[in-house]
Amino acid sequence: QVQLVESGGGLVQAGGSLRLSCAASGLTFTQFAMGWFRQAPGKEREFVAAIGRVSANTAYADSIKGRFTISRDNAKYTVFLQMNSLKPEDTAVYFCAARIFTLATISSDYNYWGQGTQVTVSS
Repeated sequence: QVQLVESGGGLVQAGGSLRLSCAASGLTFTQFAMGWFRQAPGKEREFVAAIGRVSANTAYADSIKGRFTISRDNAKYTVFLQMNSLKPEDTAVYFCAARIFTLATISSDYNYWGQGTQVTVSS
């Protein structure tokens, strides 16, 4: 079955960096666009970034544009989210998601989800 396993979350001070990874299995990775979403306590899940089947096609939420970078390694079935200049408002559980063929920014458009990894940014 399809599995998406996130890693790399943790506690970091404001201004710091983290790199999230999402390892995929049970699917043909190159047929899927990949996305990152996040959910803070008491809030709805929100789009963060997405990457198409080819790395040149990306999309970012305005709130993180210029600070976060999404990338993928198709040989390793892994997608990454490099997060720089972190702010306390970035604190959330970050989820990896896979969508067949095309990139999307809406969570309901994604076919598969990981369990999430906690990111906490202290002020």
